[in-house]
Amino acid sequence: MTGAGSGPDAGPDADPPSREPPALRALGKVVRAAAGAAMALAALALLASLVLIGWAVVMRYVFSAAPVWVDEVVGFALIAVVMLSAAQALRDGEHIGVDLLIERISPQRRRWVQAWSALAAGAFAVVLVFNGWGSAMLAKTLGLVTEGSLEWPTWWLMLLMPVGGALLLLAAIEALWRALAGPRPGPERS
Repeated sequence: MTGAGSGPDAGPDADPPSREPPALRALGKVVRAAAGAAMALAALALLASLVLIGWAVVMRYVFSAAPVWVDEVVGFALIAVVMLSAAQALRDGEHIGVDLLIERISPQRRRWVQAWSALAAGAFAVVLVFNGWGSAMLAKTLGLVTEGSLEWPTWWLMLLMPVGGALLLLAAIEALWRALAGPRPGPERS
């Protein structure tokens, strides 16, 4: 859905900040900072994956010494990328939506569709937080480790679910508040 994550500085056509409640503006700043930091970590994980895959290819085909642990690390990094970038994707209106239908409805109805979308994302985020935390703590209690050559504690990786869920929940709360406060033009590009 487009426009669900519009911010106070979304561009020249954005509503003036004076029309936006100060608490919403403050929440937007917090969510922007948290989602931006998470997105930076996701970008680093993606870059590290690219470097590791390139290095593994060179090691395999040039030196015939393929590192077996690279695939595991890249798989774990992909999980981090998904969980850490979901909040920013919601803020930017990049989550799955049927834009063709949304663009054809009135602004008033679009607000309610955006509110419903934010509620659905928030509900999913709550599931991620609670189930992710429970799974991580169970894995920690049982002493579970990943399969393969690294054998990392799985609870470390499972903590990405509640962290990503908490970030997504913050972004969903912001999107819901913005939808209920009134229509906002276009996604934020900060």
